[in-house]
Amino acid sequence: MDFVAPSGERVRCSAGTADKKQAQELHDSLKAEAWRVQKMGDKPAYVWEDAALKFLLETQHKATHRDDKSRMRWINPHLKGKKLTDIDRELISRIGELKAKESSPSTANRVLALIRSILRKAMQEWEWIDKVPRIRLYKEAKRRVRWLTPEQVQGLLQELPPHQQDMVLFALSTGLRQANVLKLEWSQVDLIRKVCWIHPDQAKARKAIHVPLNSSAMDVLLRQVGKHPERVFTFRGVPSANANTRGWRAALKRAGIENFRWHDLRHTWASWLAQQGTPLNVLQELGGWESETMVKRYAHLAPAQLVEHSERVANLLNGTNMAQAKDKGARQLA
Repeated sequence: MDFVAPSGERVRCSAGTADKKQAQELHDSLKAEAWRVQKMGDKPAYVWEDAALKFLLETQHKATHRDDKSRMRWINPHLKGKKLTDIDRELISRIGELKAKESSPSTANRVLALIRSILRKAMQEWEWIDKVPRIRLYKEAKRRVRWLTPEQVQGLLQELPPHQQDMVLFALSTGLRQANVLKLEWSQVDLIRKVCWIHPDQAKARKAIHVPLNSSAMDVLLRQVGKHPERVFTFRGVPSANANTRGWRAALKRAGIENFRWHDLRHTWASWLAQQGTPLNVLQELGGWESETMVKRYAHLAPAQLVEHSERVANLLNGTNMAQAKDKGARQLA
C-alpha cells in the first residue's frame, strides 16, 4: 500500500494479504482514518502492541522491567491487534480469569495491574485514549511471614557447603536480598569502616542502602578476601550466579525445613531484629524499605517492646490513682 496522508506523510506498508480486494479495503480504511485524524482531530487508532512497546521503552529503569516483559509475552496473544478503544472491562476480566485458573489470583493481579498501568499511561500521558475501563483485582490472602529460629538456622548451616554457608550467614547478618548478596563487589565494601553499600540501580526501591557490617558479616567477608578481584562471593574461583541451587534445596530437606525460600532469610533477619526490640523506623532504614507498610509485617513479633511502651500509660494512671487516693484519705482525716 502506498498513499500520502493529509499531513503530507507518505504511508508505505504491506497489507499483509495476497487478496487484492482485502488489501484495497485496508488501504481505503487507513487513508480515511488518516484524513479523520488530520482534518477532524480524531485520535489515531493505536493498538495494544503500540502501547506495550512504548511502555517498555519508557520503563526500562524499573526494577520489575524483566518481570513486565515476561508478563507481556503472556498477555500479547490475548490483546494482539486490538485497538486500545476496544479493550473493555469484559475483555480484561476474561484475561484475568484465564490467568487465575492457570496460576493463582495473586499472579493474575500482577497481569491485571500491568494492563491497567499501560492503559493509564495511554490516557493520562500519551493522550491516545479518553478513558480506561475499571479493572477489579482479586482479593489476596495476606501471606504470613516465614522465618527460622536460631536453632533451625544452625541446623541448615550444618547441611550447606562452605561457600553457601558464608552467603547465608552474610544474608542473615545484613538482611540483603539475594541479588545484592550474589552481585556484591569489593568496590562496595569498606572493611576499615565496617560498612558496605548497595547502589540505587541495584536496590528494589531505587534508593541507595547503607549497610553496617556486624562482627558476623565481617568474619564472612574476611574469609572471601583474595578469592576474586571484583566479586565477593564465588565458587571455585567463579562468581556465584545463583543461590537457589539443587544443593540449597537438598540442604533444606536434610535439615527438615519446609516451605522456605532464600528470600525468607531476609524475613528471618527482620524478625530477629524486631524480637530484639529494634524500632520499626530503624528496621525500615536498615532494610532499605520504601514503604512503612512493608515493615509493619514484623510489628507483632515485638510484644515485649510494645508492652514496655504500653506500660508507660499504666504508670501515669497508677500515679494519678495514688495521688487521688492520698488526697481522699487526707480529707477523711480532716
